[in-house]
Amino acid sequence: MAYNPDIHHRRTIRLQKYDYSSHGAYFITICAQGRQCQFGEIEDGALRLNDAGVMVAECWNKLPERFPNVTMDEYVVMPNHFHGIILLNDFARPPAVDVGGVCPHVNTPNGTAANSLSRVIQAFKSLTSVEYVRGVRDQNWLPFSGRLWQRNYYERVIRDYVELSGIGEYIKFNLVNWAMDDEPRKSSYPRKARNTRTKS
Repeated sequence: MAYNPDIHHRRTIRLQKYDYSSHGAYFITICAQGRQCQFGEIEDGALRLNDAGVMVAECWNKLPERFPNVTMDEYVVMPNHFHGIILLNDFARPPAVDVGGVCPHVNTPNGTAANSLSRVIQAFKSLTSVEYVRGVRDQNWLPFSGRLWQRNYYERVIRDYVELSGIGEYIKFNLVNWAMDDEPRKSSYPRKARNTRTKS
C-alpha cells in the first residue's frame, strides 16, 4: 500500500549530533491546507497579496520580537505557500555536522524545545491562524476548512553562504518559478526539499 500522510503515522528521525536550537540557517516552506490560494493571486505576472497575505508577512517579520535568537532573511508569501530563511543564533559558523543537504527535524520526547526551529514555526503558524480567523470573522476573508496550514512543513539545513545566497535567489524569483510551473498548486516547493516533512 502506498504511503499516505493523511492516514499513516509519521515519526521524524533525529539527525545524530544535530541541535536544531543551536546556530544554523534553514530554508522553510509552509503550504496552505489543500494548497488553496488564501493569500492573494498572480495577476498579469505580478504577485498581488490580499490582506491575509500581508498579515502573514507581518507575523513573520515580528517573530524576532518573540524569539531573540532568530533573524529573518529572504522570504516570500505566495498565494498558497510561504518560503523563508530563518537564521538561528550565530550563522558565522557552519552547521554542527555535515548534514548532506536535506535532513529531518529533531523529535523531542517532552515537547518542542524552546527557541528551536520547530518552536518558531509552531508560533508562526499559530499566530497567523489566529489572525486569519479574526479576519474571516471581522473582514469577510475567505474561510478555510479545518486548518490554515498543512500539518507539516519542509525544511532544508543551509550549509554555507554559497547555499544561503542561492536559496535567497530562489525565493526572490519564486514568482517566475510559479509562472513556469504547469501545476503551481501542486508544485509550490523546490524539488530537492520534497522529501523532508516535519510535523508542526
